Amino acid sequence: MVISAKPRPFHQCGTVEEIQRNLSDWYLSPLGQQFAQVEKAMLDDVLPTLFGYHLIQIGQYCDEALLQASKVSHCSIMHTSNQAVIPSMTDSHLSGQPHALPFASDSVDVVILNHVLEFSLYPHHVLREVERILVPEGHVVIMMFNPWSLWSIHRLLLRWRKLPPWCGQFIGATRSKDWLALLSFEVSDSRGYFFRPALQHSALMERLGWFESLGQRFWPILGGGYMLVARKKTVTLTPIRPKWASRSRRVVATGLIESMESWRKKAS
Repeated sequence: MVISAKPRPFHQCGTVEEIQRNLSDWYLSPLGQQFAQVEKAMLDDVLPTLFGYHLIQIGQYCDEALLQASKVSHCSIMHTSNQAVIPSMTDSHLSGQPHALPFASDSVDVVILNHVLEFSLYPHHVLREVERILVPEGHVVIMMFNPWSLWSIHRLLLRWRKLPPWCGQFIGATRSKDWLALLSFEVSDSRGYFFRPALQHSALMERLGWFESLGQRFWPILGGGYMLVARKKTVTLTPIRPKWASRSRRVVATGLIESMESWRKKAS
């Protein structure tokens, strides 16, 4: 009898190496470069508030020094493919799978998921792994493409080409928050970013820079991307103490026993 092997799951954007290469190429485009600058500004605002000894950034697609503002003593980048890494200012570079992180449990203080969930076949497993390796009260920073934005029309028109980022499985902020809540995370910060249309024209995108402040104020949920900062909550166990009988109840019980004993002696 011949047993056929189960076919390996295949992402609609291609293999891990193809996703890495194509998304890196997109970040080199005029739109991608503008997007990377805004993402760096977002992280520069958040990272100084997160402390610890070990920080892991999972996924790197541009040459921006995204971790430059971090005050964590040891920063590393874990790539999701074995391709040549992009130079950065971090201490070390690693390679691994996001749904099976090569780190010990309760060993990392801050994890940055840089557009990992929308290009993973196992987004739930990725979040479980992040929860596993984070120390109690550790933080995860999630950068995601937003399915509900001005980019939606552009995505519908270009999704058939199977090229990132348009072919990715964009996940809404509400669903991401629900997944985090199931894993006992508490979302402390949520913000959208990049409110300009998806145009490959540097000069025009520069002139539309005022869209950022306007979007942050009036339609924050419609940005091309969004960022979530969540804290791993620790569950404290409250000991249940036994309810001892009060002294008055013990005295009454002792008196009843003595009365019964004396009654038995008289009856005998």
